[in-house]
Amino acid sequence: MATMTFFADLMSTLFERGPFRPSRKAFDMESIGPEIDELLSGVGEVSGVRLARDILSQYQAMDEAAKRAFFEHLASRLDLDADEVIKAADAYRSDRSAKTLHRLTRAAEPRRQELLRRLNQAPGATDWLVRMREELLRLLPESPELDVVDADFQHLFASWFNRGFLVLRRIDWHTPANILEKIIEYEAVHAINDWQDLRRRVLPSDRRCFAFFHPAMPEEPLIFVEVALCRGIPNSIQDLLDDGHQTLPEHEADTAVFYSISNCQEGLKGISFGNLLIKQVVEELAAEVPSLKTFVTLSPVPGFNRWLRAQAEERPEIETLIEQLQSREPEAVSEHGAVLRGLCAQYLIEAKGNYGRPIDPVARFHLGNGALLHDIHALADKSANGWDQSSTVMVNYLYDLKQVSRNSERFMSNGEVLTSKQVRQLLPRV
Repeated sequence: MATMTFFADLMSTLFERGPFRPSRKAFDMESIGPEIDELLSGVGEVSGVRLARDILSQYQAMDEAAKRAFFEHLASRLDLDADEVIKAADAYRSDRSAKTLHRLTRAAEPRRQELLRRLNQAPGATDWLVRMREELLRLLPESPELDVVDADFQHLFASWFNRGFLVLRRIDWHTPANILEKIIEYEAVHAINDWQDLRRRVLPSDRRCFAFFHPAMPEEPLIFVEVALCRGIPNSIQDLLDDGHQTLPEHEADTAVFYSISNCQEGLKGISFGNLLIKQVVEELAAEVPSLKTFVTLSPVPGFNRWLRAQAEERPEIETLIEQLQSREPEAVSEHGAVLRGLCAQYLIEAKGNYGRPIDPVARFHLGNGALLHDIHALADKSANGWDQSSTVMVNYLYDLKQVSRNSERFMSNGEVLTSKQVRQLLPRV
């Protein structure tokens, strides 16, 4: 019953999904090439589905060298015809009619985009096309010429996975086991060690987990967020995940803390879901738990230690601080906590990269969503990863739904990092 409830509105949009079986044919562009051409020729729907299934089945049976050859075929043989694009553009410049516009738009789209659309006719193909792009991404470092193929995947996925198709689902202890297994597997921020650990994160009444799904991939979460309902804003991830956690009655919670956000599909890299997820979950929680007044994150600072090491080359006091923290003793952080927090504030506010945006990826994400840099905590993550990334420092980003649109516009227009008064006071005074 739980499985049927979970997938009811997802499955209502699906055709039957027959499983792909890898082809037994040996891969050969001389054999698969004509099938690709036939699929692109405009065959009937039934024949198109059959051809799409056969091409995808052959692709799955390929080794890495064959897959590279397949992508090279897409890049070279199914690319734009530059001469035709120029002719079509000239025609449209002379005669701005619907006919010449149609000719131009067709000429300006690589044929491989149409191939991907037609491959997606096959039942279950969306999932396999996401896997296909994941494999393409692994080839790009050594084959940068395939980047044009990736651009087409991104273009299509941005449309196929837009907000109108996404379904928000709460993940709880009654969620089907195969989905829960994937939550354990895909957790990318604070590892879930076993089923008991997962149980502590999704079963108590003061814990929540939400994920986005797509109707074409109903058993694959795209992204999920873990939330703790608290009294006040926490300053330690270990306190949130402690085995001895005492469940807080829901009506006593005044703060929702987003402490982990994990993207699940490498093949959807660059397709943004996180900003939509957080904003929708804030709305859901505000309606479900009226006592909640504050919505914050407890976020890692993944680039902080790397920045500290770079600064130490010119700032001896930072080199001394790093040496003192190498013991990984909490007492060392307590002794230098104020300095560490001030340096982190400087890193998040002043260390800029492309387009004048913060170099820290988590800061870019939340500030771009319209959050405010609310507070910085030392001894907030005492795990090995916390020491490695940020010398135990973590950050609260505050989401105020009345301000997120304005904050996001200011950040996107000029890279302005909006901060609370307590964070500004942390900055070293020159």
